[in-house]
Amino acid sequence: MMYKKSLVTVLYHVLAILLGVIAIVPFLWMISTSLKSSGALLVIPIEWIPKEPTLSAYKKLFALTGIVRSIGNSLVVSFGAVSVALLCSSMAAFAFSKIHFKGSGFLFMIFIASMMLPSHVIFIPLYLIMNDLHLVDTLFALILPYSFKAFAVFMLRQQMMGIPDAYLDAAAIDGASLFRSFFTIFLPLCKTALATLAIIIAMDAWNDYLMPLVLMTSTKNYTLPIILNALSGQFKTSYDLLMAGSLISVIPLLIIYITAQRYFASGFQVGGVKG
Repeated sequence: MMYKKSLVTVLYHVLAILLGVIAIVPFLWMISTSLKSSGALLVIPIEWIPKEPTLSAYKKLFALTGIVRSIGNSLVVSFGAVSVALLCSSMAAFAFSKIHFKGSGFLFMIFIASMMLPSHVIFIPLYLIMNDLHLVDTLFALILPYSFKAFAVFMLRQQMMGIPDAYLDAAAIDGASLFRSFFTIFLPLCKTALATLAIIIAMDAWNDYLMPLVLMTSTKNYTLPIILNALSGQFKTSYDLLMAGSLISVIPLLIIYITAQRYFASGFQVGGVKG
């Protein structure tokens, strides 16, 4: 019995290491390619460690018009999307879990059903709405849709359902309003789920390509994914520039994940509490 258990443990770790290596190989190739000169890109066999590493790709990349501005635009959109999504979703989750009103269950099911709609379906209606609001070709047009993230509402509601109503009753006895109870009691108790959602939403907003392509019409408001896509042409692709730009686009996400990784797994666990 002990032998079988040890064998399963060894196989588990071997498989985990193998999957980790497979996952990190493209990342290493991206770093290697970004440090190569143009002539060394297509050398066979592949040079995993460049013989003459150079930063010329990064210099050319930052010399391109609009690259620095696009990074700034992506940062603004990502930070704005996280802030708006966490605030609106947490307030909606609090209402669905702790404020009992007629039809709340049906309304919540309708709201969650929107998760089944493909994102591409809403592009035209969203464009028409943003056009009526005179928000087309503004960064706020990319931030506003994150006010209605059904997955975030569902996840936060599930965690808030696990918080006893006694906290709310005790706060009411002390004279605290619903808003004060929400901000001082429930939000701190949901910090793991909030951190998890912050990572997911930041990744979604930072990597989004189709939404900026639909809503942005001027190059000054382009985000980083659109600029990077321009490096891949029909007849020629600058792989060194593309990999350098891809590496730069990954760095902020790595920083966010490393900073909040201790909340990531626990956030998914508490999000699965039965309501």
